[in-house]
Amino acid sequence: MNTSTQSVNGQARPVDPIESADRPAVNKPGPAKPPKDDGGKKPSAAVRLVALARERYTFVVSTDGRPYAVAADGPNIALPLRGRSGLRQRLARLYADTFDGDVASQSALADAMTVLEGIAESDDPVPVHLRVGHDDAGTLVVDLGTADGRAVTVSAGGWHVVDRAPVLFRRSGAMAPMPTPVLIGDGLSRLHELLNMDESAFRQLVAWLVAAWIPAIPHPVLTFKGEQGTGKSKTAQIVVNLIDPSPASKRSQPRDIKAWSTQAFNSWALCLDNVSSIPQWLSDTLCKAVTGDGIVDRALYTDDDVVVLSFRRVLAMTTIDAGALAGDLAERLLMLDLQLIDEERRRTEEELDDAFEAVRPAVLGSLFDLLATVLAVLPSVRLASMPRMADFSRVLAAIDQVMEWHTLDDYLATSANVAGDALEGDPFGSGVAALVEQAGTWSGTAAQLLEQVQPPGGIRPPSWPKDATRAGGKVKRLAPLLRSAGITVDDTQRSRDRHRHKLLILTRTELSNETASAPPPDSLWPDVTPPGQGSMPSDQY
Repeated sequence: MNTSTQSVNGQARPVDPIESADRPAVNKPGPAKPPKDDGGKKPSAAVRLVALARERYTFVVSTDGRPYAVAADGPNIALPLRGRSGLRQRLARLYADTFDGDVASQSALADAMTVLEGIAESDDPVPVHLRVGHDDAGTLVVDLGTADGRAVTVSAGGWHVVDRAPVLFRRSGAMAPMPTPVLIGDGLSRLHELLNMDESAFRQLVAWLVAAWIPAIPHPVLTFKGEQGTGKSKTAQIVVNLIDPSPASKRSQPRDIKAWSTQAFNSWALCLDNVSSIPQWLSDTLCKAVTGDGIVDRALYTDDDVVVLSFRRVLAMTTIDAGALAGDLAERLLMLDLQLIDEERRRTEEELDDAFEAVRPAVLGSLFDLLATVLAVLPSVRLASMPRMADFSRVLAAIDQVMEWHTLDDYLATSANVAGDALEGDPFGSGVAALVEQAGTWSGTAAQLLEQVQPPGGIRPPSWPKDATRAGGKVKRLAPLLRSAGITVDDTQRSRDRHRHKLLILTRTELSNETASAPPPDSLWPDVTPPGQGSMPSDQY
């Protein structure tokens, strides 16, 4: 059968020409068809609402199955059909303005929304981005969050402020507008003046900020550590409001998975403030949010339909004790220590807010400039070895080439320290490490291990495994941290007796001094202009 293609929401889609001729174009804006003459009876309010909507909007469904409306002559912003800031509210007002103050009933609005949802689902799903996205050519797009729909596009050739985003974005009540970035002076130095961290920590922070606008890679959880009086919460607020401004840039720990999914659905960047301990379910959830999480839930008002929330997020947190973090999560952290602020240098919240607002456009300009340069060198970067967060490490290596820094080595060294702190903070893990340190190699069942490893002071803490099954699972979870301490875990062997018990073989090895690093700059350095020193196109800020 011969087929042709038509453009659907900016994407080519094959269409049967016979079917296309028979089926009306349901998802294209245009003048409303006059209602059929039904003996002089005027059309219902629901019919009028659908006609008004189809005149002014196109309708799409996102890849997670949610219907949206996009204004035909407006910003490339996806409006939810329902909700306080959705199409339903706008359509109710439009109806009253169009029909001399006549008010559509709730029943008519609900019927119209049902029809429009069906129209949206008539086409293939399309990507709908939150704050950060990319087009088919790989150009990164950052939504400024302004009412006019402006965005920043970033590629290896530079960055530009565009009037209309080339990809579809959605908004949420947890988002706030970003100022227009500008290139004025050294924005990075002006940012460093606001933060009480040493040069090594600041450079790693800059690398994390740049990577936060690359949506296709996992990002380590940025963790600010320090005693009281180091400004952890304020630093986290400044950082989050650079990449994804929000009226609630700092959040409390979610109480359950449903509360977490609500927060993650509405923000690209989230910060958990004053974390003292993390339950296992939240530790697992944060790990999955780093690499890409999916949550299946029952669809509203249904018994047999589900919705899938799939997302990768940029996360930050503040804490005093890194030992409170679980093993898997500890391997996904970028830990930055903050220095104690002298009383002579301490400033009020108002002074810090005013200073940040004054420098934010310049800081954004410098960060976007650095991001464009990194995108130019990134395809050529190769690592000598592949650490856990390999994609983020490649970004660090690219930044090191561009800026002549050493962020990759610093990050790997910090990660090893964090793993050691997390292992030391786990009583059972530190007991296992002490046992292997003394024996060199230990082999036995999980029950034997649980019997030999004694709790400190003879009192088992709540996190201590209660039986052999939990002890084996605990060792499996601790394996990455034990490996960072030079202890390998092998659970593939079985005892040779008739019971064939599963064995744990723990072996002490020598830690390698080699770290992942970028190749010599001469072999990888492309012909690019250092950030901040090139000429700007007329539409670049």
